[in-house]
Amino acid sequence: MRFRLLKKNFIVFLVILVVFIMLFYSIRRTKDDPNVDVTEKDSTQTAVMGKFEFGTIQDMRKSIYDSNYRQIIQNGDKFPLEPEAVVVVQVHNRPAYLKMLIRSLEKVDGVQNTLLIFSHDYFSEEISNMVKGITFCRVLQIYFPYSIQLYPNEFPGQDPRDCPRDISKEDAIKKGCLNAEHPDSYGHYREASITQTKHHWWWKLHFVFERVQVLRGYNGYIVFIEEDNYLLPDFHKYLKSMIEVKKTSCGDCDVLALGNHNGLSGFHELSSKTETAGWLSTKHNIGMGISRELYYKLMGCNNAFCTYDDYNWDWTLQNLSGTCVSKALKVLVARGSRVLHTGDCGLHQKEDCRPEMAQERVDAALKEAQLALFPPILTVTDHGPVEHQPHMKNGGWGDVRDHTLCINYAARL
Repeated sequence: MRFRLLKKNFIVFLVILVVFIMLFYSIRRTKDDPNVDVTEKDSTQTAVMGKFEFGTIQDMRKSIYDSNYRQIIQNGDKFPLEPEAVVVVQVHNRPAYLKMLIRSLEKVDGVQNTLLIFSHDYFSEEISNMVKGITFCRVLQIYFPYSIQLYPNEFPGQDPRDCPRDISKEDAIKKGCLNAEHPDSYGHYREASITQTKHHWWWKLHFVFERVQVLRGYNGYIVFIEEDNYLLPDFHKYLKSMIEVKKTSCGDCDVLALGNHNGLSGFHELSSKTETAGWLSTKHNIGMGISRELYYKLMGCNNAFCTYDDYNWDWTLQNLSGTCVSKALKVLVARGSRVLHTGDCGLHQKEDCRPEMAQERVDAALKEAQLALFPPILTVTDHGPVEHQPHMKNGGWGDVRDHTLCINYAARL
């Protein structure tokens, strides 16, 4: 009996000794070889970031599902603190403008305290590598899963069996095309390239507020911009100042607008000024700061947003303001814009794009405006009560398939 116990103890001792020796040499090797730590770190980073496959449509669909589920935060170890601000960029396929935006973001004072979310509806290695190259703050990439790039020959892309845009309803019914019964208010049939932007914007709003895990518990403003925007260096500080003005002087304001469409004209005089107004799509759709409270109001209008016959998300939002949303939306606006619009190409203009000229214009304007940045205090002019501002809807959103898909984003994300 004693012999068996001694034998058993000896075997245990040998196992422990072997493990100890292996650990000792492993630690010693790591210290002696500087490349070991780097290699292991790189390997871990690669595993964590995952690899987005661009090879086929099926590859991209799988990568999108995986990325939206895992939600890997880039630079999370470098910037571990909770974000002071969140900026969401809607990205399509204008890499030259996106490059300008990223350069401007890098120059924003306090950007290290910002979470940047890039929401894509076009998927390419060029754009992916551009975003992966960001090292100055935390970054999350999310992917619109119903992009026309993923569905080139079926809804929500353009199905070859869909009705031509300008065919009459009578002829469409005779032809038997898929959506013959559902032209828009002006008798035209859907164009997938036109409907995508509104789909993406509404999906993104749902996803950011409901599904982005790192934002659970975040109750600050989320600022929505686009890839052809350019942020001024004091954007972060100005946003914090606007939030304070909203608290003290505009408690009934629903939206912050950190940009306007006037560029930097008169910036020295306007830099420290804000004003209140009724929200208008043509004036206040750039650099929109949205709170969770407003998000919930908009979600109460999910059906109204998704069935309104206008392919523009911003005109649709203006229609909700004062109708489905009972009180017309009130906005606090930066008169000295902190978000510039650089794009000379977009949904309706795709040729003669000159991003290099846009950069030159921005550089010249910023040089003039430099001394007026970072105002110590902001003033506000309150223009009083606001009212619903009706407009003529633009159509392009008459297909019931668009309505149904849009409504279901609240459940199918």
